[in-house]
Amino acid sequence: MSFHSKTRREFLRDGTISAGAAVAWLSNPDLLFPDQTDQEELVPFLNMPRARPGMLDWETLDSWLTPQEQVFTVSHYPVPPIDERTHEIEIAGLVKNPRTLTMEELKAQPHDDQFMTLECSGNGHNKGFMAAIYNSRWTGTRLWPLLEECEILPEATEIVFFGIDRKVETLRRGSRLELKVEVPFGRSMSVADARKKNLLLAWNRNGEPIARRNGAPLRLIVPGWYGVTNVKWLKRIELRDRRYMGRYMGRDYVTVRGERQGNEVVFVESSVTRMNLKSIVARVTRLPSQNGMIPTKAYGATWSDGTEVDAVEVKVDNGPWVKARLDEEPRAQFSWRFFSIDLGLLAPGPHVVISRAIDVNGKIQPSASDDEIALKRTYWEANQQWPREIDLET
Repeated sequence: MSFHSKTRREFLRDGTISAGAAVAWLSNPDLLFPDQTDQEELVPFLNMPRARPGMLDWETLDSWLTPQEQVFTVSHYPVPPIDERTHEIEIAGLVKNPRTLTMEELKAQPHDDQFMTLECSGNGHNKGFMAAIYNSRWTGTRLWPLLEECEILPEATEIVFFGIDRKVETLRRGSRLELKVEVPFGRSMSVADARKKNLLLAWNRNGEPIARRNGAPLRLIVPGWYGVTNVKWLKRIELRDRRYMGRYMGRDYVTVRGERQGNEVVFVESSVTRMNLKSIVARVTRLPSQNGMIPTKAYGATWSDGTEVDAVEVKVDNGPWVKARLDEEPRAQFSWRFFSIDLGLLAPGPHVVISRAIDVNGKIQPSASDDEIALKRTYWEANQQWPREIDLET
């Protein structure tokens, strides 16, 4: 069997291909929208700003694993100066055997790969913020075996992950109880979630050291959870017996959503954690006109918190939902999956193309008018269907 005819599962299983070759294979342009031909012409989306530098460009993306120049970053505190040669990761708090490891010691531990799509929870909130997402192969050490060696004490219920980045925060601003305090960036989750999610302490992305702006030398990777959970510049892991409520856990990255309870709408606040079911039409293409009509195709991507996507449906204007073809390869549980659909012959003029994902449990990606989105008052968890406007010319 030749290199190019092997499937991802085959080369990951037999181990005969190097990590670098695996990344190269998964970045092969032939694996991105394989139904698209050289004869197809890209149809620009109307009223849609072009992707900014350092963000994903859906219309020019040419690999399943996102190149570094299209990788976004969001930093709430200043990027800290770090010397990888002296950087250490500390496991402390409610453990019997606290531990501190240098990067060299951590890399000497058994390491693993995690394929994962990482998305900002606000991605898709508006037309100017549609590209805060990327797909990667992260390499690092699994956290749970280290925690088992440290022996978590029975009273520990929560794990807090602290970065080395710090900032002065103002609490109770404007009140007589106003307080200013310098704090590190932190996020947390339950011990049960940490065990179930098989977290990774990563130092490489796509076979290369993680870029400093994306969290080097060490970043937490949480499969299926929004980007804010994947703490950059990781410094300390602390086991606690009570809820951590730092700014980006208890005040920001909190979704406020109305829920219908009988005849009233009650607003409920919830922490941003798991990624929601989502899809997007990434590009629309056309061929030359045929008897005044235009052959048109659409291509896109779908992703979730790891729950399998059963189908993606696409509709044009007010037509019916039609099932798209989901690509069989490449695939990984926590990574995006590409789809394509032949839209047939469309008349010249404006059209709206929209997609929706459906998972194996029957959950459907909501529209902007569904309560899940319409009653949401914050821009986090922006997983609504997104209409794509085009104008076909003869």
